[in-house]
Amino acid sequence: MEDQYLIDCAVAEGFAAADVITTDKIVFDPSFRPYCAENICGQYDANYTCPTYCGTPEEMRQRIMAHKKAIVLQTIHEVSDYSDMPVIKQAKKTHNQMSLRLMKKLRQEGCDGFLVGASGCSLCSPCKMKLGEPCTFPDQRYSCMSAYCIFVRKLAQSCGMEYDCGEGLLAFFGMYVFD
Repeated sequence: MEDQYLIDCAVAEGFAAADVITTDKIVFDPSFRPYCAENICGQYDANYTCPTYCGTPEEMRQRIMAHKKAIVLQTIHEVSDYSDMPVIKQAKKTHNQMSLRLMKKLRQEGCDGFLVGASGCSLCSPCKMKLGEPCTFPDQRYSCMSAYCIFVRKLAQSCGMEYDCGEGLLAFFGMYVFD
């Protein structure tokens, strides 16, 4: 599948920006993992796609590096107050819903891969892990950029995307990893 076609699909889905990169351009920094342990999102040790269940930083890095390419996806959302968690949570949800739709389209066209989200998977609420049940959607679930220890600011820079978009704007990033 041609890179420009993938970018065009992402833009058609509504992403503000998209770029295809080789996975060797992704910068990983395991020092980010402790931020997950702070449990600001409430999913640490409570979601199959979050630490401690998703894998070690090295296992997560290897999962991505086992593939050749990724399409990096950016959404930009207007926010009047950066501490307004319901608004931010809805923006992340919107980003991930768009990503899931794009993943479905790409898979239908034969581009197999997996999603890295703007936050941990929220396909089930609560996660079936909390209920002691197996994951309902193992082929669709996604871990967040933080769980993968991806240095998102550097990723955005390498893709020519703004990380800090300016006053009143908030960017979210994700990617679809494939061969």
